[in-house]
Amino acid sequence: MSRLYRISHQSVRKTSTSASQKWGNIPSLPNDSLSTFRTHAFELSKPFLLPKGSFAGIPAIQKWFTPSSSATSPPLTLNYDYLKQYGDTMLPLEYTVNDPQSPSSTFQRGPAPLALFLSWVAIATAPASADSPQNVTGSRLYLAQAPLAALPAALHNDLPIPEYVAKAGKADVYDSDLWIGVPPTYTPLHKDPNPNLFVQLAGCKRVRLLEPGVGDDVFERVKVGLRQESGDGHTEGSKTFRGEEMMKGEERRLLEDTVWDKRETSSGCEGLEAELEAGDGMFIPQGWWHSIKGVGGGVTASVNWWFR
Repeated sequence: MSRLYRISHQSVRKTSTSASQKWGNIPSLPNDSLSTFRTHAFELSKPFLLPKGSFAGIPAIQKWFTPSSSATSPPLTLNYDYLKQYGDTMLPLEYTVNDPQSPSSTFQRGPAPLALFLSWVAIATAPASADSPQNVTGSRLYLAQAPLAALPAALHNDLPIPEYVAKAGKADVYDSDLWIGVPPTYTPLHKDPNPNLFVQLAGCKRVRLLEPGVGDDVFERVKVGLRQESGDGHTEGSKTFRGEEMMKGEERRLLEDTVWDKRETSSGCEGLEAELEAGDGMFIPQGWWHSIKGVGGGVTASVNWWFR
């Protein structure tokens, strides 16, 4: 299987023939067995997709989300009847106002009742009409990096620990988080201190990965750009996951431009990418840099487990 990975990675190098970014496909494991995952992905610290739909049986996928019954509605929304009974639960929400890439934009993170988030999603995903236009594009809520331990027991039980996490390593879950939002959602380029199993519950997310050395170079290039733009040699950011400086202002703009190639002046970089839909999962090794975007309509949701 390491040979499969090398072939895929060589294809990334072959596509990098210009200054713009070129991204190869994240390779997939040939089957979903624990032994295959352990020997080809976990023990070698190589990123892999699990076979498509490997996590389709997670109870939260069936219980938390509802397909649309109308052609004019988003394809998927939350199951409000099920989730609203836990509306008093306090969970971390990210709140942004205006263009999150603008230096003048507002970014705040703090605890709020689940009921508040459910109400916002209902408005954000409702079909626009003359009487009820969608007016939430300038402000957004994202239930991001919410610890599974903070969920009520019933919701926590809807997200059982996958066998890969429980048995591939030391059976030691370092942390586990939930992410629910209305696209576009965004997680900036960062790396984690532990191996990460990332599972898509609803909607679609696009993931881009960079090898540790490549990601280090990209991050340092962004820092140089920040120092040049500030003119005082000072930067606030670090490699810490989802710090506030990553989510607004110049650091966010430069990170996003570099990884997602939004400007013609982007330096570009080389890496792997994939799109994950409900029931799909991927392994992100320790030290691999990654950035994730929610795309499409309706609701997008993910869960991840960091383990040793």
